[in-house]
Amino acid sequence: MENNFKMIAKTMYGFEPVLAKELMALGAMDVKEGTRNVSFVGDTGFMYKANLCLRTAIKILKPYQSFKIFSEDDLYKQIYDLPWENFMDVNDTLAIDATVHSDTFTHSKYISLKTKDAIVDRFRDKFGKRPDVDLDFPTLRLNIHIEKNFCNVSFDSSGQSLHKRGYKTATNIAPINEVLAAGMLLLSSWDGQCDFMDPMCGSGTILIEAAMIACNIPPNLNRKEFAFERWKDWDEDLFEKIEASVLKKMREFHFKITGYDTSPSAVHKAIDNIENANLSEFIKVERQDFFASQKEGERHLHMLFNPPYGERLEIDMPKFYKEIGDTLKQSYPGTDAWFITSNLEAIKHVGLRPSRKIKLYNGALESKLLKYQIYQGSKKAKFQD
Repeated sequence: MENNFKMIAKTMYGFEPVLAKELMALGAMDVKEGTRNVSFVGDTGFMYKANLCLRTAIKILKPYQSFKIFSEDDLYKQIYDLPWENFMDVNDTLAIDATVHSDTFTHSKYISLKTKDAIVDRFRDKFGKRPDVDLDFPTLRLNIHIEKNFCNVSFDSSGQSLHKRGYKTATNIAPINEVLAAGMLLLSSWDGQCDFMDPMCGSGTILIEAAMIACNIPPNLNRKEFAFERWKDWDEDLFEKIEASVLKKMREFHFKITGYDTSPSAVHKAIDNIENANLSEFIKVERQDFFASQKEGERHLHMLFNPPYGERLEIDMPKFYKEIGDTLKQSYPGTDAWFITSNLEAIKHVGLRPSRKIKLYNGALESKLLKYQIYQGSKKAKFQD
């Protein structure tokens, strides 16, 4: 058990319970929800697995030291005193991300700079040479989190945010973040046991995340690199074993995943991204106006999409959202339809009552994820069966 250690998985607002559930399903111990994060316990192999497999995590941090600080000099001294030479050499590079919630310390960039100074000064004093900074691909990426007078220093095991899955080469005007897409799918209870549709699919992110959930494919399988691969204790054999074991858990999918978009360029981008993710056999994308479409077949349909909010695309919002409601009502019986929007005024024009409303953020925009249940026949008939 002594090889186990605490880790923190960072996430987006509203996904803490989803991430906790994911961690427990993977076998994490001592799982505790925080605000935009979930802490848990595991070993090095589990850290590799968490980076590969978690759909709603943005970063996996490995806490290193915590201490109280009352001034910038305190921070400098405490950081300087830590044995950084155990984790990197003078010819290596580092990058520091800082988050600050404090009255005493107010500038995260300054905290990053002060931390960097302390580390490179220690190397210069000990070895006569200082490591360089590399913001993109450092040997060691550190996370400094200051809450009031408490400073937590962690190693960032992920590197680039885990939403950068590695399959997306083409995006549209308003692309959706991969972690947001996966989180919405999991909140909507998508499990791959029926047909799926994204009727406004853009560059295909929701479709790809839906297929990966349906087939139980690790979301970060296509990533070029994780930060832990540059650490001194990087164990490639262990990583390959973990990767092989999660790939064995992939499952077959026997339903259809369909995407529509009215823009030819969006359809091309979606097809490219789906090919990059090696999911072409599961997903069909076509140029189609959702408002002129009809549900194919009698089977239950799970729908999730990200319609325009009027933030970046000029659209008559009341008319557009009324058409969403009309199309669902008239053409998509037997469908659970979910969509996210930050245009809370426009929701009133859908003309249907949502059965669920979940508060989320799309970037900085406060949004609602809404569920509309469209019954086969009338709702009244449904309850008389």
